Amino acid sequence: MNFDYFVALFFSGLTRGSIYALLALGYTMVYGIIKLINFAHGEIYMIGAFTALIVASVLAMTATPVFAIFVIATLIAALFSVGYGFTMEKVAYKPLRKSPRLSALISAVGMSLFLQNYVLLAQTSNFLPFPRLIPKVAAFERSSIINTSQVVIFSTTAVVMILLWILIKYTRMGKSMRATSQDRTMAQLVGININRVISYTFVIGSATAALGGVLISSHIGQINYYIGFIAGIKAFVAAVLGGIGSIPGAVLGSFVLGWTESFGTGYISSDYEDVFAFVFLLIILIFRPEGLLGKSTKQKV
Repeated sequence: MNFDYFVALFFSGLTRGSIYALLALGYTMVYGIIKLINFAHGEIYMIGAFTALIVASVLAMTATPVFAIFVIATLIAALFSVGYGFTMEKVAYKPLRKSPRLSALISAVGMSLFLQNYVLLAQTSNFLPFPRLIPKVAAFERSSIINTSQVVIFSTTAVVMILLWILIKYTRMGKSMRATSQDRTMAQLVGININRVISYTFVIGSATAALGGVLISSHIGQINYYIGFIAGIKAFVAAVLGGIGSIPGAVLGSFVLGWTESFGTGYISSDYEDVFAFVFLLIILIFRPEGLLGKSTKQKV
């Protein structure tokens, strides 16, 4: 077996898993707080990528350095995505909090389709070239195993995970989020502003999704209006693999899914890339329905 090829596949899977993790965090945090599967989350990722493309295209006409373009485009993309995520929660989900879960789920699917078609009408159905915003480092570019954008992707993801862990573990808002996740009614009784906690959760999830959209688009070099749907579904699979509602589970599930796809396409066939993800999900759900790090719960009769 070619060891260099194995290592290259490992880093490729790590890159995929890092992007899935940035998206899966949004799924699992929202589910943990309000028990909603936000199927429009992938479209926030896509909107972040398109926003960065527009900003980068404008800045490219000036003498702005590439790294500065990358930072500015990413920040503006995150702000726009946060705005979309915040508005989506207020318009599509908040009025349905006391409704049956199916109502909120249908609303989420409707938001996903609306945002897809909104971008389709505003842009185009064709793939658009995305500029390589991540500056190249010569040491990595000479390697046949790993490149600069891959290093930036999983390094950025690692930093985001650490910051998120600190926020949830040690900050006042993080403690409020944990309390709301455990018992929303009791959290309200002790004075926690539930609406603010839920909005904050959507803000964090939207920002990480936008970051993932910018990073992977710069790595691949192209985008279209449909990239959010595919990435969103796979990130949802990753969240379920790890245990929906568990943040460490979402991260673990994302990396497991990334490596499964990478090694599957590398050693078997790239034609079945999506099949590997869903077959693995099926196996996990059969033998451990609660996910890798999820907690089994018994429903009361």
